[in-house]
Amino acid sequence: MYPFNVRVYGLLINTKGQVLIADEKTENVSFTKFPGGGLEYGEGLIDALKREFMEECNTSIEVIRHIYTTDFWEKSSFNESQIISIYYLVRATSPLAVEVHQEKFDFDQTSVALKQEAFRLVDREDLKIEDLTFRTDQVAWNTYLTSYQS
Repeated sequence: MYPFNVRVYGLLINTKGQVLIADEKTENVSFTKFPGGGLEYGEGLIDALKREFMEECNTSIEVIRHIYTTDFWEKSSFNESQIISIYYLVRATSPLAVEVHQEKFDFDQTSVALKQEAFRLVDREDLKIEDLTFRTDQVAWNTYLTSYQS
């Protein structure tokens, strides 16, 4: 059996042209990605993305448009599953209710949680493809920059 891992992510760009990104640390591995996560059984993509933003950022969102769906083989960094990621441009419909950090990987050093997250807002023109850890995020950001930026 070859399991699939379906993930959904949002590119949230605020009115100041800043992109919301998440620095995460899990299992002693640190990475930078767009907010979002895994699809749960019985859940649609949009509902999953809205749930993830509410869980991670305590923020409700509206989906604006589809940006990118993985079109190459991508093995999970954490298990043997194949990753299929779908990216949407989103807009916050409630205030961003999460602490925004200035420094990369600015985690709570006193936390004993297995997973840590820290969010940053980065000016759109300052977010470089290589700032994102995973290839799927890199391709999605490049697709946005070359095809959908308004």
